[in-house]
Amino acid sequence: MLNEKQPAHYQRIVDTIRLVAPFFGDFVHRPGEVEHVELEWTQKGKPDTPFKALHLSDGTLRFICLATLLLQPPELLPDTILIDEPELGLHPYAIAVLADIFKQVSEQHQLIVSTQSVELVNELSPEDIIVVDQENDASTFKRFTQEELAGWLEQYAMGELWKRNVLGGRP
Repeated sequence: MLNEKQPAHYQRIVDTIRLVAPFFGDFVHRPGEVEHVELEWTQKGKPDTPFKALHLSDGTLRFICLATLLLQPPELLPDTILIDEPELGLHPYAIAVLADIFKQVSEQHQLIVSTQSVELVNELSPEDIIVVDQENDASTFKRFTQEELAGWLEQYAMGELWKRNVLGGRP
């Protein structure tokens, strides 16, 4: 549907996938049932040989799914998107690209992402992060400002501050 009706958004998805998986050529489009779509793709430079999803690493497959979800036309996205641990299996570069996508999407939609990835937290600013702790059997939520962490941020990235327990959010 995106390829036919929203070609610019479709191409943006493909181009973004290629940033993380340069070997990716394109998706294979087969007319037929829309209720049962099987992911097939081609390798760059070899458009005549389709591959199945099982030929992709878990991280590449996860990135393709996240990029397809988040880079579709904004009017097709729900107002709030929840994503749990999107970093699983991703290369550090893919995490950086994904963080940029998160920033873009969050300008128009509420995006709630839970993570245990220092690399992902390193890509974000204090205002992007809410740290959740449990105190007296209740969840507490804390958002830091750039000013509150100014001294720390001269030497450390956000993920490093989290690892050092400056932000909280530790088990």
